[in-house]
Amino acid sequence: MLLPALSWLLSSLVTTVSPGKLSEAEVATEVLHRPFICHRKTKYGDMLMVHHDGYFENGTMFHSSRSSGDKQPMWFTLGIRQVLKGWDLGLQGMCAGEKRKLVLPPALAYGKEGKGKIPPESTLTFIVELLDIRNGPRSHESFQEMDLNDDWRLSRYEVKEYLKKEHEKYGNPPNDTLREKIMEEIFAREDENKDGFISSREFTYKHDEL
Repeated sequence: MLLPALSWLLSSLVTTVSPGKLSEAEVATEVLHRPFICHRKTKYGDMLMVHHDGYFENGTMFHSSRSSGDKQPMWFTLGIRQVLKGWDLGLQGMCAGEKRKLVLPPALAYGKEGKGKIPPESTLTFIVELLDIRNGPRSHESFQEMDLNDDWRLSRYEVKEYLKKEHEKYGNPPNDTLREKIMEEIFAREDENKDGFISSREFTYKHDEL
């Protein structure tokens, strides 16, 4: 299956290293607390609720979900680039109630450009506490299977090819007219910004299956 293979590949990039300069592909992870009982571990496609604190290399805090904004934990879907790349890598296999320290090199944080109060080429440290894990509204595996060119969005061609494969899998006769109609209905419903593509976010946060 595609999802287990993808998870294995990316998990191999998550390494625990001693403090120092990180390569572009490495996230330094440290488990600060792990509950005695762990009923479920995070995987790509799961929705996670976390509290987090962010620090610069000199130890200065630049953000805390407990004291900034609405002071509420945040929800996001793991593995579809809704958060920093370093989070997608470093929060795999985590238990509800677990707390981790992640040290992200610039390439897995805000890179050469920086963002807002984050200067370019910043190495950042995050303390992330996982409060809850829930099933994602849609399967990350299905999205990856449909996304033939791995650009994190679905074109009309990709959706039509997926429908064709599904029809063939169940022994249905070829019907290009029907597939075209279904594909157009899908885009009318799912392509919220009408840019001609279904993004990973549009796909994930919809509850009606394709």
